[in-house]
Amino acid sequence: MDMRGTTICAVRRGKQVAIAGDGQVTIGESTVFKSTARKVRRLYEGKVITGFAGSVADAFALCERFEEKLNKCGGNLERAAVSLAQDWRSDNVMRKLESMLIVADQDAMLVLSGNGEVIDPDDGVAAIGSGGNYALAAARALVQNTDMSAEDIAVKALTIAASICVFTNDHISVETIEG
Repeated sequence: MDMRGTTICAVRRGKQVAIAGDGQVTIGESTVFKSTARKVRRLYEGKVITGFAGSVADAFALCERFEEKLNKCGGNLERAAVSLAQDWRSDNVMRKLESMLIVADQDAMLVLSGNGEVIDPDDGVAAIGSGGNYALAAARALVQNTDMSAEDIAVKALTIAASICVFTNDHISVETIEG
């Protein structure tokens, strides 16, 4: 049974960074298994936020490993991300995990993938998951054309993605860090 389906959107604006995620978990291509999953979390004493997309069990495993790396690196987001990416790419078991993470703290936002990629988005906007491209386009348009807060943009971008992507719903959870 393959459980998938989510959209995560992260936005940095001014001194605020927000990561929002929808609540849908889909089995296969046609069954909504759960509508209220929470795929956005706070880590490291609330100083780091993360959102995960992909296979549910894989995402949980990666989130836990990232938290371990974060603790070992004293909260240094970039060092923890690179360390996780190195393990993810080189470890035979981890290499099979099908998930992506967006992680952020007050200073950085990174997208982590199973190919060993650690990507710092140029414009302070990132999105992953089944509706990620829709949320990314919406968030970029809102950043460029409104004065909305990072949190409001992330939520609105997910709402727009939910109206387009069948694997994304409008039960949205969001975590925000203020500077």
